[in-house]
Amino acid sequence: MSQDDLHVYTQRPAHSREDWTVDQNWDNFTQDEHEMWDHLFARQSKMLPGRACRAFMQGIDVLKLEKPGIPDYAILNERLIAATGWQVVAVPGLVPDDVFFDHLANRRFPAGNFIRKPHQLDYLQEPDIFHDVFGHVPMLADPVFADYMQAYGKGGLRSLEYDALDHLARLYWYTVEFGLIKEDGELRIYGAGIVSSYGESIFALDDGSPNRIMFDLQRIMRTEYRIDDYQQNYFVIESLDDLLKATVETDFGPLYRGLEQLPDIKIADLIDTDIILHRGSQKYAQLKT
Repeated sequence: MSQDDLHVYTQRPAHSREDWTVDQNWDNFTQDEHEMWDHLFARQSKMLPGRACRAFMQGIDVLKLEKPGIPDYAILNERLIAATGWQVVAVPGLVPDDVFFDHLANRRFPAGNFIRKPHQLDYLQEPDIFHDVFGHVPMLADPVFADYMQAYGKGGLRSLEYDALDHLARLYWYTVEFGLIKEDGELRIYGAGIVSSYGESIFALDDGSPNRIMFDLQRIMRTEYRIDDYQQNYFVIESLDDLLKATVETDFGPLYRGLEQLPDIKIADLIDTDIILHRGSQKYAQLKT
């Protein structure tokens, strides 16, 4: 991807509002762009049953995302607001942390207003409308996860006061983006970075390489991650209720102070207190080095 193709800005674009939102201008999407959405949607929808968690699959139905073409936010938001009070807002690309947290804290999910090109079918450097809407928004139709995301946004604003953004970002990464959940004795996907990726939807559940570890808040916030490849750690929650409870019942101030005294945990390393569901072979990581 050339620099001109990136939707990363050093300052707010002139065509955006103070909160970095823009009009979706749904009519401006081309037929090729709608067909890209349809191709990605069909590919994921075919393989996710039995892999994605119930809340995600139910969200697809509640929001009627199976309709062809890139969703029109005016229509999508009618259903999402009715379900949980959330809405999707269009943004030109990645937004500053404080802007992102403020949107979440007010039950608004900022979604990129562009879609990947054919040569980016399986990987792109930044979240597009398919990742943001297909990956994230179905979970926002679940009341418990919707509350978790709002709590995360409020916690994010507070983290800026503690200079603790790096630690909190790890919680988002290992839950919202790449989280697994136990359901009916099996592992299922709820993280947007997995459900929107064909390859990682298979890798996260089936491959022997990554560790699969039970959720532990402090452990996650100490754990490094990489953004350019499949994960070598997946953290597993017992339920969405447990995830919400761990977030709203934790005083993050003392937690941040404690984390300052502890070393980071390297990717794929295990520690004595881990509850390990699967000890990974790290074969994939070794092949990539």
